[in-house]
Order: sequence, then structure tokens, then C-alpha cells
Amino acid sequence: MKLLQTLIFSTFLVLLVVLADTKVFASANVGYFQTLPQQSDTIRRDTTKRPMKKSSLDSKLEYYAKDSVVVDKKNEIQYLYGGARVKYEGLELDAEFIRFDNKNKLVFARGSTNDKGRYFGRPIFKMEGQGTSMADSLSYNIEIGNGVVHGVFTEQEGGFFSGGRTKMQPDNEFHVHNTTFSTCNLPHPHFGIQISKGIATEKHIITGPVYMKFEDIPMPLGLPFAFFPKPNKKASGFILPTPGEDATKGFSLLGGGYYLAFNDYMDARLITNIFTNGSYDMNLVSNYTKRYKYNGNLNLTYSSTRNGLEGTPEFEPVKTIMIGWTHSQGANARPGSTFSASVNAGSSRHNALTAGNGTYDPNRFLQNSLRSSISYGRVFGDGLFNFTSALSHSQETQTRNVSLTLPDVSLNMTTISPFDSKKRVGEAKWYQRLTLGYSMNATNNVSTTEDLLFTKGGFNRFTNSVNHNVPISLPFTLLKYLNFTSSVNYSEKWDFKTVRNRYIRTNSGYEIRPDTINGFKRGAQYSLSTGMSTKIYGIKQFKGNGAIKAMRHVMTPTASFSYTPDFSRESLGYFLPAQYYTDDLRPGMSVPTGEYVRDNLGNPLLYSVFMNGGPSQGRNGSIGFSVDNNVELKVRDRKDTTGVGERKLAILQGLTFNTSYNIFAKEKKLAPINFSGRSQFTEKLGINFNGIFSPYTVGEVPFTSGTGADAVTTFSYREIDRFVWQDGKLPRLTNFGFSFDYSLNPEAFKRRNENLDQLNQQAPAASRTQAQIDALNAISRDPNAFVDFNIPWNFSFSYRFDYNNPLGRPETRTVTNTLNFSGDFNLTPKWKITYSSGYDFKAKNLSQTNFSIYRDLHCWDLSATWVPFGLYQSYSIDIRVRASVLQDLKLSKRKGFYTTY
Repeated sequence: MKLLQTLIFSTFLVLLVVLADTKVFASANVGYFQTLPQQSDTIRRDTTKRPMKKSSLDSKLEYYAKDSVVVDKKNEIQYLYGGARVKYEGLELDAEFIRFDNKNKLVFARGSTNDKGRYFGRPIFKMEGQGTSMADSLSYNIEIGNGVVHGVFTEQEGGFFSGGRTKMQPDNEFHVHNTTFSTCNLPHPHFGIQISKGIATEKHIITGPVYMKFEDIPMPLGLPFAFFPKPNKKASGFILPTPGEDATKGFSLLGGGYYLAFNDYMDARLITNIFTNGSYDMNLVSNYTKRYKYNGNLNLTYSSTRNGLEGTPEFEPVKTIMIGWTHSQGANARPGSTFSASVNAGSSRHNALTAGNGTYDPNRFLQNSLRSSISYGRVFGDGLFNFTSALSHSQETQTRNVSLTLPDVSLNMTTISPFDSKKRVGEAKWYQRLTLGYSMNATNNVSTTEDLLFTKGGFNRFTNSVNHNVPISLPFTLLKYLNFTSSVNYSEKWDFKTVRNRYIRTNSGYEIRPDTINGFKRGAQYSLSTGMSTKIYGIKQFKGNGAIKAMRHVMTPTASFSYTPDFSRESLGYFLPAQYYTDDLRPGMSVPTGEYVRDNLGNPLLYSVFMNGGPSQGRNGSIGFSVDNNVELKVRDRKDTTGVGERKLAILQGLTFNTSYNIFAKEKKLAPINFSGRSQFTEKLGINFNGIFSPYTVGEVPFTSGTGADAVTTFSYREIDRFVWQDGKLPRLTNFGFSFDYSLNPEAFKRRNENLDQLNQQAPAASRTQAQIDALNAISRDPNAFVDFNIPWNFSFSYRFDYNNPLGRPETRTVTNTLNFSGDFNLTPKWKITYSSGYDFKAKNLSQTNFSIYRDLHCWDLSATWVPFGLYQSYSIDIRVRASVLQDLKLSKRKGFYTTY
């Protein structure tokens, strides 16, 4: 008896899961009619198309056939052979053979069998207000509205009914016999629920005995009768978990839970991960949408994680949370205004402790930062002004530092030309080119640690300020080829809190203890700048029949000058002298000693009273130099069969050198020389590189700490104010990096896109279910989240090298290089293996490594994932029903891409 109860319960559970997962009975149409792609008509309609003129018909009848038409005028019966079609009132019917009885208003249609025994030309019919369906044969009374369909194949929101016998009643009720329901989109499905007999109405289905069937083999899982509500909307149901094992947490059940279908606009999934060592995760995911208005999702996670051995401190549960929310507004929902949200916040240790919430996706548990933004924008004043307001958050998972901006408000004015006229005819005069702009930014932010943010007084740490900026610009051209731009920039800063620093002597120098002063403080500054640029072209033609036809070098030199006055004068009150205070923690007892802090040149040290930047200190007169280079070759195209074809090959792209010279700086006036660029060696391989040259010599410099008898002098290497070429040397390379990536099968994405395009042509968007639309959108967003069996193999890798040596000495040199690779290959057309790994050159070991094996079961997905070593050593085996659109594309969803944040 206990075994029987278990079998009944298991069967009921499987039925619920299949029905909930595939969203059965969600069509607004009468049941048992499939929405199929629009059929292309290849029949020659002009040969046998004949409208009936005088008969017992009340409406116009149109019929034709590719082969022949036989008309029995006496009995008013038409026999149509080969590619036949009939259109009468709301009925459209295509089949290999059609018999139409005009007098009794009966229509019969069937396919035919060719010489090889293949049945073809099945009836495809469409009733008014309903979708298109396919059957082996049918008989239908147009006047009464009833009929019998044999071997029907029809879709209902991602589920398919096939086979058996269906009787259509005049009251939109259907009687079915020996019909199979499945998520497999083949007319002969691999698996399904066999309904021996049943009645389907618009709101429910009542059946007799039902049982599971796999590969036409009946399973001992069934029910003597069943009642399924058919509310024409999404249905709720259980989600089966995936079993697995984690080397740290033990055996697991991942991804199990319950699906809630509230209505056509909102749903939710409650998913849990359970481990045998007592760890668990709870995840609530809700999606919502309103067509043409907005859409988004909400993701809430709570986890309790245990590590280590029972009885040790590490075994105590660590509670973590995560909050994810995305929201986007339709482009035409509210013209002139926008609203969007992207929230990813929570406990810094969550992804590392939970292995990416049980996904074992290295992109998640190696994530170093979390960021969020909620923003609203509006354009007004006939497009002249743009207002935005945003709440933002950033969080470093390693240091656990948190920065909040609540809110960040901006008001920007479109650049205007105050001296230009809308009625101007001809070229603008020089003063009419002058432009004026305005922008305002107000912020209220705080930077603290995760554990102090919500403590008492945590929100008192917020600082707020308002910044105004007015740019004025005037472009002009001299000597035809020299393009100049001159500008004046005025800015003001309003702070509602300022800072006063107390400098306390320590053994290594001094310690700064800031005090916050409430009150309004205004700071203003301005700057002047001008810039010039031009282009220089060099072309070299090569004669003969060589592969290289020509070379072109485009050089873009740029020179600029900017000047900013000194705003650190004492009369302005923007900067204060730094002085030492007595070391006393009692309120009001730390007083100035009268001694001022000096910099390494012996000058008095000043500090800004503004908390988040303000007017600049010291004069700055900077001359900037930059030159950009692009080198291209024109080579013979070997793929061109005419022998005269040519193509361009970029040798150097964006090779840029830039530096600046500050004429008012007291030392080291010339800035480091930066360079960057990219090179395309072949059509498939290109590299990016960047680096820094230092023009200064490195020497030993004395440093004295302490005073009097406690004074200690040490020597250390650092850059000194002496150019290297004064010693007959070239500038020193202090930083260099380059990277490249390469795919041995670059046709992979191209073939995937071709598959998607083919599917888009076959299935018009209007005939797709919402489940199919969602699946196609997911593929478009992230093709890497799916395994493509149409691609037999792929291998790609990326490499990055970084060299850093600021002083050009062995003890200051660091070298890092990383190699990552991934790929997949088909063992057979139905088996695919994927892998991803890398090599850590510093640790001399492999980095995070994953192996997965997938089996294409057409309407099912079978996958196994294995992490062989490392912190997240684990394995899992998963089998699930595949969405119908993925069956067409032969795509499987990867294990590690289930969550949305």
C-alpha cells in the first residue's frame, strides 16, 4: 500500500511539474488548435480556381488544386487532388485530397502515401478566430460546427497534443481519445502524458485514465482520472531540484522550488539550494511586464552557509543576503521622461561563500565589486534642458567598502550660440560660432565600511555639495588646415559641510584627524584653454606585381595650452595652513602648537577645506602634446579570382603618444610619456598594447625622520628632477601591457546567428507563444549561455601580459600574465563536451576549471558538470524538459546561467 501511495504521489508531482513548466492551456483560443508559422503557398492558383455561381451555398466558395479538380454538379460535390485548397466562410483548408459536399456542407480532407510508403500532404486547417492546426485526416460539418479529427497535432502555449481521435462539438467542447500531451514539438513525441479519453472545454479538461509514456513505452506512473483547470493563463507548479555534491558542503539538491503564475503580467519563482552539512539558500525571483510600458525583475536571496568541521568556529552559520532589481521603461511609454533601475547589492561575501548562489559560475564568485543605479530623467523647455536624478551604490567585496549617493541630481542645458541668428544665411561669422553651456550637479554621498553603514550615526557621515559649470567655446580655422578651439570654463562649488584638519606628530611623520564643520561654503574658479589639431597624410605606391600595392600613413598631431590661476590665497579662504596639534583625545583639549607642517621642499603645507574637491591649489600652465598614427596597407586580395582585387589591411591603429609640460611646476615639469595602440596582424588576430615612459633619472635620496638625537637618516631610490637624456639615455619604460584573444573557429557565432535568422524567417513573431519569445530574447542577450550542437567544435583563448617597474630596479619589478581558454567539441552529433580553464603563471597552476557534458535528447536536456579541483570542487547531474524553440535550434542552456544578477 505504501508503494502504491508513493507511485500515485510521484505521478501527480510529475504531472504538476510538466504542466507548470510548459504553461499548458495558456492560449486564449479554443483548445486543440495549433498556432503554426504562416504557410507559404506554392500552388499555381490561376489554373483551377473556380468560384461557385449557383448552388445551395450561402457564401462564396473558392477552391483549387495543383493536380486536378473533379466536379459532381448533380450532387454539388468537388473532388480536389494534389495540393488542394478550400476557402469557405471562416474555414481555410489545405491538404493533398479534399472532398467538399456543398449540399450537406461537409468537408473531408486527408493526405496521401507515396511510393516509399511516406504519408504526406496532411490537412492543415484554420478556423475563423483560431490558430492553424495539422491532422492526419478530418471530417467537418461547416453548418453545425462539429466534426472528427484523426491524428491531430496542435500547440497550447509551449505544450503539444498529438495523435488519437478528436471530436469537435458545436458548443466548443472537444472529446479526445488516445491523445498524447508533451513538450516535445514532434508529431510523434519522445515522451508525454497519454490521455485515454477526455473532455476539453474553454476552462478545464476532465480525463479518464492517464499515464506517462517514454519512447512509446508505457510507464507505471498514472492516475485513474484527472481534472486540469484551463484558465487560459500561466499555471503554477513545482520545480524539481538537481542533485549534486559539493566537496565542502556535502550532497545537495539545487534549484528546487515552486513557480507562481499570478497573471499574464507577473510571476515568481521560489528556489532553494539545500546541502547536507546544514547550508541552504533561498531565492525569490519575480518577473513583471506591461507591454509598451515597462518590464523588469526582482531577485531576493537569503543564505545560511556553514564551512569547516562541526564543533569548530568556522561551522557557525554565516548569514548573507543579496538584492537584485532591474527595471526598464518602454521608449514610448512616457515621451520626454525615462526611468530605469539596475540594483545589485548585498553582503560582500555572499557570492564567495555560496559559490555564486549554487551556480558555480566563476564570473560571479570572483566578482570584486557590486554596483547599483536607479535613475529618472526628463527633458523640458523644448529640449533645451535635461534633468536627471539617480540613486547609486558601489561596493568592493574584498575591502568591504561601501559608497552611497542618495541622490545625484543633474541639470544640463544644451549648448547654445547666443550671437547666432536663426535667420542667418551663409557661413557663420567668427563671433557667431561662440557657444555657451551650463550644467549643475548636486550630490549627497557617503563612503564607509559595510559594518558601519547601518550603525548609530552612520547616515550623519553623508556629505553634500552642489557644482555649477559654465563652458564657453569658440572654434575657428587658420591657414585652411589648422583647426583651433579656444574655451573659458567657469565653475562654482557649494558645500554644506567643510573640514578642519589637525596634524598630530608620530614616529613616522604625522597623523591627520579631520573635524567636520557644518555650514555653507562657496568656492569659485576659472580656467582658460586653447587647442590646435591637423592631419598629415603620407602615401607610398609600390610598383610591380608584389603583394603590397600601397601604404598610407595618417598622422594627427595635437597641441594644447591650458592655464588655471592659483586659488590657494589666504584671502579666499579655500585653503588653510596645516599645523601641528597636541595629541589629546579629550574634546576641545587638542590645541595648536604654533608649528606648521612643511612639504619635502620646505614650503608650508596647505589643505583644502572642501571635503570632496574644490578650487585648485597653485598655478597651472600646461602645454599638451599628442600625436595619433594610423598605418594601412593596400594588398592584393588572394581570394579575388580576377587578379586585380585589392583589400585594406590595418597594420597600426590608434598608435598614440601624449605628454604635457607644466611651466609653473617647481620640479618634474614634464609628465610621463604615455602610449597605446592596437595592431591587426591578420583578419582573425589582433593585439592591444599600452605603456608609459618616464623621462626622469632614478637616484638615491636621503630621508630623515625624527628630530635631534632621535633623527634617523635613510637612503632610498626614487625619481629625481633630472632628464635621462642629460645622461645620454632614452626614456625609461615603467609600464607595459598587451593582450589578445583568438578563436580557432570564428564561424561559431556566425553560424549561431544564421540559425536564429532561419528560425525568425520560419516563425513570424505574431504566431509565437510568450515562452518562445522569452527564450529567443535570452539567446539574443547572451549567446554564450547556450550550447549549440550545430557547431561541431570551437576553441578560444585570451592572454594578457603586464610589466610594471616604476624605478627600473629589480626589487621594484612586477610581471603578471594570465591565460584563459575555453572550448567545446561534439563527440557525436548528439554528445557535446565543453570546458573552461586557465593558467596562473605566478602560482604555476591551473585556475578555476570546469568540465561539462551535454546530451541532445531533442525535447530533453541531459547535462553533467564537474569542477575537479579548487575551492569549489563539485559535480552535478541535471535533466530537464527543453523549451520548444530550443528544440528547433538544437540549443541547450548551460548550468551556470540561471540567475539574473
